[in-house]
Amino acid sequence: MASNDWFEKDFYAVLGVPKDVSAADLKKAYRALARKYHPDSNPDDATAEARFKEISEAHAVLADPAQRAEYDQLRAMGSGARFTAGGGGQGGFEDVFGGMFGGGAGGRRAQQGGAGGFEDIFGGMFGDGRFGQTTGGFRGYGGPTKGRDQTASVSLEFLTAIQGDTVTLERQGGKPLTVKIPAGVSDGQKIRLKGKGERSIDGGPAGDLVLTVSVRKHPVFERDGLNLRVDVPVTFVEATLGATIEVPTLGGDPVKLKVAPGTPSGRVLRVKGRGVTTPKGTGDLLATVQVAVPAHVSAESTKKLREFAESLPAENPRDDLIARARG
Repeated sequence: MASNDWFEKDFYAVLGVPKDVSAADLKKAYRALARKYHPDSNPDDATAEARFKEISEAHAVLADPAQRAEYDQLRAMGSGARFTAGGGGQGGFEDVFGGMFGGGAGGRRAQQGGAGGFEDIFGGMFGDGRFGQTTGGFRGYGGPTKGRDQTASVSLEFLTAIQGDTVTLERQGGKPLTVKIPAGVSDGQKIRLKGKGERSIDGGPAGDLVLTVSVRKHPVFERDGLNLRVDVPVTFVEATLGATIEVPTLGGDPVKLKVAPGTPSGRVLRVKGRGVTTPKGTGDLLATVQVAVPAHVSAESTKKLREFAESLPAENPRDDLIARARG
């Protein structure tokens, strides 16, 4: 771009931003337009390619604080100003742009492609002075952009989520993806897989794949943070007299627990270290006692049960509940 073109071009209008636009908003506007008019997205479209060059040119100037300041000053002089091509003449091209192109002979060096010339200012915008790169991508001002993140979901069995495993995901239009599921993932947890998302449109790093985990319910166990919960039925006799019972564990052999005499329904017995293991720690297995009432009682057992009940103190276990309810 010849420097005197700056009088003719409104770079702010090209990018659709106000003159007081911040650096962040400028970059955001440029990226949106660059993505829209990028040659890779518009193959064999000369109009889109010309628009893309225009957008890149405007951004290269406005994104550089020094160039933007000079551009604003020159635009403020009005469109009537022009430059002479003389070598070092007063008020000529070199006087205004000498600092930008590196000294009083900057105009000649810019035409010749020497140090401090056209290539130095805009070379970064078009690679090594040419549009595009050998890879076919475009490296815009500030480097290539990262590809967009993608999302996916996976449904896991309860045991798989607790113990961890390697699963294979089928990707639409792509190769299957093997993913290592860490031990202890929970329902609804998101796993970010670096570089497994959408490819960059201009040669930058690929985006990430954000995987949402769904864990199926287990027929026996329920997760509570790092702990596992299980309801364990005990007989009336076991709860009354006490007993040693077996309690199931997830993916392992049952363990033995001691039920103290007079254990009520709802009491929680703890098995240390048999819960969920993650880098944050290991939980416990919490067994909740549920007193099982026999569905069928013989006549003889009924008679003995009545005799047992008559031998007990005349207590109503609901008296305290009713009193507290009345306030």
